[in-house]
Amino acid sequence: MPTLIFLPGASGNTAFWNPLIHLLPDCTDKQVIAYPDFGDEPSQPSVFDFASLSEYVLQQIQSECILIAQSMGGIFAVQAALARPDFVKGLVLCATSGGIDLSAFQVEDWRSAYQQQYLHYPDWFVSAQLDLSPQLEKISMPVLLLWGDQDPISPVAVGQALQHQLPQSELHLIRGGDHAFAEHYAEDVAVQIQKYLTQFNGLV
Repeated sequence: MPTLIFLPGASGNTAFWNPLIHLLPDCTDKQVIAYPDFGDEPSQPSVFDFASLSEYVLQQIQSECILIAQSMGGIFAVQAALARPDFVKGLVLCATSGGIDLSAFQVEDWRSAYQQQYLHYPDWFVSAQLDLSPQLEKISMPVLLLWGDQDPISPVAVGQALQHQLPQSELHLIRGGDHAFAEHYAEDVAVQIQKYLTQFNGLV
């Protein structure tokens, strides 16, 4: 089974994943990637903008893995899947843009509140404007899309758009889930991820 690598959202909060990790099989290796200069993670000279943080995340991927990403962390996951398909064998995207243009969707503006809450954090996530849509059809590995049906930041329509663009994707909704459903509804999320992982049992 490939290693499960968890990518936080824009808060960089690695503890976000703890409830879910505790519910997934102990026999599976797990790793959470912390972002330099976010939270208590020390800064690194090589990480100074969104592009260099993307490269940092990519450098942490050194073996076969399945990336499980929250919100803006999904951009890193999609970029890694495009750059290293030899290592990235699967994606689980939770409430993420996946790097598509959200201007066509009725999404709540999270960036102002983010800047007020995380005054001392870098603004790379706030200023990032990426559109990876033209490349999504190249992602051939299985993709599990998980969305909360009560999420104003990344509404279900965004997940449906990604399902349309990713060739091997399935979309599942978490009833009652808001943007942080992967933490608040960890049991429901764990059920979906364990079903998804069964297809990788023979992969070594």
